[in-house]
Amino acid sequence: MSGKYLAATELNFKAEILDSDNVALVDFWATWCGPCMMLGPVIEELASDYAGKAVIAKLNVDENPGIAAQYGIRSIPSMLVFKNGLVVDQMVGAMPKNTIAKKLDEHIGSL
Repeated sequence: MSGKYLAATELNFKAEILDSDNVALVDFWATWCGPCMMLGPVIEELASDYAGKAVIAKLNVDENPGIAAQYGIRSIPSMLVFKNGLVVDQMVGAMPKNTIAKKLDEHIGSL
C-alpha cells in the first residue's frame, strides 16, 4: 500500500483498522463536503509519509453510514486515530498536515 491511503468500508474496517498492528488514522468524509475535499491531498501525503508506520484511511460516510454512526460522527471531516482497536484520539475539521502528523507521532511513539 506504499503511498496510497486505504479506502475503508464496512466490509474491511475490522480487518484493516481495528485488527491492525499499526496505529490507524481514519478520515470520515463525503464528496459534497468542501473542507473534506481540501483535506484530501493532506491525507494522500500522510499516506505516503507514514507508509509502513501507520494505516491512513478514508471512509466515505454516505457509502458507509453504519461505521460513521457507530463512532458518533456528526460533522465532517472528522478524523479518528485507532490503536489496538480503540479510538485514542479525534480531530474535527480540516487541519494542517503538521497538526495531524504530530497527533499520529504521539501514538506511534507509544506503541
